[in-house]
Amino acid sequence: MVRPASFGFNPQTSASNAFQQVADSAPEIETHRLALAEFDGVAAALERAGVAVLAVSDSVVPPKPDAIFPNNWVSFHGDGTVALYPMLAPNRRLERRDDILEQVVREGRFRVSRTVDLTHREAEGKFLEGTGSLVLDRAHRVAYASFSPRTDLDVLGEFAQLLDYDLVTFDARDAAQRPVYHTNVVMAIGTRFAVVCGEVIVQPRHREAVFDKLRADGHAVIDISLRQMHEFAGNLLELAPAGARGNVIALSTTAWRSLDPAQRRALESYGSVVPVSIPTIERVGGGGVRCMLAELHLPKRP
Repeated sequence: MVRPASFGFNPQTSASNAFQQVADSAPEIETHRLALAEFDGVAAALERAGVAVLAVSDSVVPPKPDAIFPNNWVSFHGDGTVALYPMLAPNRRLERRDDILEQVVREGRFRVSRTVDLTHREAEGKFLEGTGSLVLDRAHRVAYASFSPRTDLDVLGEFAQLLDYDLVTFDARDAAQRPVYHTNVVMAIGTRFAVVCGEVIVQPRHREAVFDKLRADGHAVIDISLRQMHEFAGNLLELAPAGARGNVIALSTTAWRSLDPAQRRALESYGSVVPVSIPTIERVGGGGVRCMLAELHLPKRP
């Protein structure tokens, strides 16, 4: 997790992210203060649930309003691979920092065997924003992706080839027929379940293909509505607590409240649900709890 130094509304991302809302009349410093408190609340809630949290600090200069969402520029993989991703907004590219990667590897005692750098695609105007654009079924090596200005087919193909993933792609559009900016608000995949907003997958055959593939790989599908998607019900992440049995499912209070009783019971059957309140981050940043977490699958050093 990256503790922000300059959280705020990012005009460079708002055109493609319908979840973002212009901050209200509160001063920028107050918006940032609220986001810091929410960040600390997420980190504390996960630690209470037994999840090991490695929090690093954003740098003050240059300002990076979306630094709180590190999963868009980096992903960490079980074979020792670190992947770096091309970002649409120029001011988001500033979030990629070698010192953060060095701190993660050092403090986590991780081993890195290679770096896959896709950032050269920015010069071509082609983007793939990490595990925002990609929802990974790591166990079955399947990457699900919905096309948008932030998710390009050519870069998807390069990712799939270099990291040995099969692709399941589709178009997802909201009620105004705008592409949903990131796949990880449409769906999430856990060990034995998946949450998907089937309603926004445009082509029925693509919707069936997504559901069929998930079920074939052993995932019970929890289908959510467009309204629930807009309340971040698809933006959750299953985490493994250190030294404890059972998994943790992290999501926002907004997302949890949007679910009906049957959906809540279904989620609770797959792990300990940890809802955390992040209204400022959701409203101003346009991202949920899952967006704040870059999960660490790297192997440990001996």
